[in-house]
Amino acid sequence: MKRQAFGSLLAPAMGLAVALVAGWPAVAQSPLAIESGKVTIAGNSNVHAWTAATTKVRVTKARIAPAAAGADFWDGALKPGGVDAFEIAIPAASLSAPKGDLDKNMHKALKVTEHADITFRLLRFEPGTGGAGTRAIGVLRIAGVEKEVAFDITTKRTGTTLAVAGRLDLLMTDYGIAPPKAMLGMLKTDPKVTITFETVLAIPLT
Repeated sequence: MKRQAFGSLLAPAMGLAVALVAGWPAVAQSPLAIESGKVTIAGNSNVHAWTAATTKVRVTKARIAPAAAGADFWDGALKPGGVDAFEIAIPAASLSAPKGDLDKNMHKALKVTEHADITFRLLRFEPGTGGAGTRAIGVLRIAGVEKEVAFDITTKRTGTTLAVAGRLDLLMTDYGIAPPKAMLGMLKTDPKVTITFETVLAIPLT
């Protein structure tokens, strides 16, 4: 009898918990995903310009304010306070240069063994420079070093997807990274690099 009574109380509670968990992501933590993405790092050296890129971009955290839910999801998400938490990551070892023997030296400089991911954690959105577009402020973590950064982004909405693009100039030395060398030290890279990204964020139809 006691076991049956306990079961009759437990079943509704479990049902409520399942319903809450099932319904929560659609409002408080929308399951954003990367439909496509590319991050490119470009720089110069005493020999030639170089680039390294990866398409292995993933969302590691996404929590959107409840007010942003619904048909105007993207409009609400891009407003100040629309995003409670958002973070993306790329595997540092996936960055690859199309020319030369830079990969091995670049991965060593990025300390990929100790710090597998390069991450960006969004803090807030602000109006873009000149009053146009959107400016993203967040924390960029490279080789275990975190720095606050700010850069303008452009967005384009298509149905339930949002294309986001932007660029950021930085110094590798600000993150404790020694500019990579190659060709037995004959090729020396400049510490200034430009990071560009193009991603398409997607949400499920609700």
